[in-house]
Amino acid sequence: MNFVDPIRNIEHIRHMKRYLKKHSCRDYLLFTLGINTGLRISVLLRLTVSDILTENLTPKTYLLAEDQKSPIYINSSVKDALLHFLDHTEISFDSYLFFSNSPSKPLTRQQAYRIIKKAACEAGVEANIGTHTLRKTFGYHAYRQGVAISLLQERFHHATPSETLRYIGVLKEEKHVPLIDVRL
Repeated sequence: MNFVDPIRNIEHIRHMKRYLKKHSCRDYLLFTLGINTGLRISVLLRLTVSDILTENLTPKTYLLAEDQKSPIYINSSVKDALLHFLDHTEISFDSYLFFSNSPSKPLTRQQAYRIIKKAACEAGVEANIGTHTLRKTFGYHAYRQGVAISLLQERFHHATPSETLRYIGVLKEEKHVPLIDVRL
């Protein structure tokens, strides 16, 4: 298995999202959900409509993923992608969210890889890209925005913080010094 990278450049992420939204609302949702939740591709591909939508087809606030101890927050980026998907797709409540040719069959990992790789090429991403790129991109940007490495370590089921830092692609020169300013 080859090592893959996160997408570090926000502009590359935006370009990929624009490309995917233009070409496939399903693929746009897959990418958006992946980079905003950090879920494994195997979990993403097994999600059903009922996992992420209420019975009246509105987005849930939290997703209960099979490999997570605590619920995963569904942010506004994911909700927007989900609503875009619903506006353009006929789908039943019990079908796979990311279905293949038939709603009764989910996309395969290979199909997901090709989708992500093509969008990355279109955006000019030169990093090594794979299905773990979505998860690593989530972790990398969450860490850069101040999320504690211990929370990411728990989300990724890693044994140590250093394993998580290595996994999300944080380089030694990128480690930031936290600003703790209590101002009592």
